[in-house]
Amino acid sequence: MSTVTFLQPLAVYTVAALATAGVILRPFSWPEAIWAMLGAALLVILGLLPIRDAFTGIAKGTDVYLFLIGMMLLAELARQEGLFDWLAARAARLAAGSARRLFLLIYGVGTLVTIFLSNDATAVVLTPAVAAAARAARAEQPLPFLLICAFIANAASFVLPISNPANLVIYGNHMPALLQWLPRYALPSLLSIIATYLVLRWTQRQALRLPISHEVSVPALSLCGRIAAFGIAATAVVLMTASAFDVALGLPTFLAGLATAGLVLSRSQCGGVLSVAKNISWGVLPLVAGLFVLVEALDKAGLLAQLSQLLHKAGNAFPDGTAWGVGAGLAALCNVMNNLPAGLIAGNAVQAAQAPPAVTSAVLIGIDLGPNLSVTGSLATILWLTALRREGQQVSAWAFLKLGALIMPPALVVALAAALIG
Repeated sequence: MSTVTFLQPLAVYTVAALATAGVILRPFSWPEAIWAMLGAALLVILGLLPIRDAFTGIAKGTDVYLFLIGMMLLAELARQEGLFDWLAARAARLAAGSARRLFLLIYGVGTLVTIFLSNDATAVVLTPAVAAAARAARAEQPLPFLLICAFIANAASFVLPISNPANLVIYGNHMPALLQWLPRYALPSLLSIIATYLVLRWTQRQALRLPISHEVSVPALSLCGRIAAFGIAATAVVLMTASAFDVALGLPTFLAGLATAGLVLSRSQCGGVLSVAKNISWGVLPLVAGLFVLVEALDKAGLLAQLSQLLHKAGNAFPDGTAWGVGAGLAALCNVMNNLPAGLIAGNAVQAAQAPPAVTSAVLIGIDLGPNLSVTGSLATILWLTALRREGQQVSAWAFLKLGALIMPPALVVALAAALIG
């Protein structure tokens, strides 16, 4: 471990705080990735982090990069081949002119996508489909339906280990087997999903009274569209299998995306590799890499060691009180520094401290649910904002915060209560 002078930890904390603020506030409207990478570069230039350790930090994110690439590739193939338009039209027809029914249908689909394909997939894959469904149904206000993609992406993200990449970094190499995970998180997840639906549905009650179209034509789904759908379904099976056998999820997701792309592009008339590649949000990869470097610097500066010692003492002395405090505290912290770096820090601290299961569960719930407070809380919400802009929709940080302040706390309280009481 690199040695640091007395002033170096303070300098590291300052650079990390400024870089995180840049990711959240996006000064000059620069993309989030630029601020994360600038912070990482500054740490190396100032001699606060050896370049060897910076590359070590980047390498630690390999599984997450592969996971995201695979998911983004599947999403772009589905969009390009018309799968989203087909699914949207089917959903709009099933709604039969009822905005409330369409809202419930989309919420159910979003829950399933999050559980079996991850919250990032909900942001990347489902958002364009929901936008298309709102257009097909001629909804006067499409935003209530699009908000579902953001909130359910976090609310259902701890049903399974694969439901959120943050789950991977919290448990690291100590991920519970699937049959251990389900009894621990099934009830908290169910209550989180229900509480989020009820509050979100209540906040959108006025818009959902507006009529939507009864007559929706369903376009034909091409062979390549069916292959893309099969690829997404097969990826869900692959991820479930990998999770059951405790295999890292990044490489299977990446390979599933490549295999689907090979099958689709060999038959597609809509465009080739370049057409798919140019529409993928590649900027998310340097964003994640920069965040991993920032966390590596905080580790070298001694922050994680201090946190693990504190967590070890408090967790053993007051497990329930520590669990409540850590869960609520991390839920808030996610919105200050994003849940991926918060999860990396908390995960390393929990593993080093050998924290009690109740504390570890509270950490995971706080990291997964907390981001429903603000637009910068999770990578999934940032991806959702990017997808939203592509659809010509905008949500201000203040508008989301007002909603999140109503939606997140009840879900967090009931989920923590179920995890700790159970």
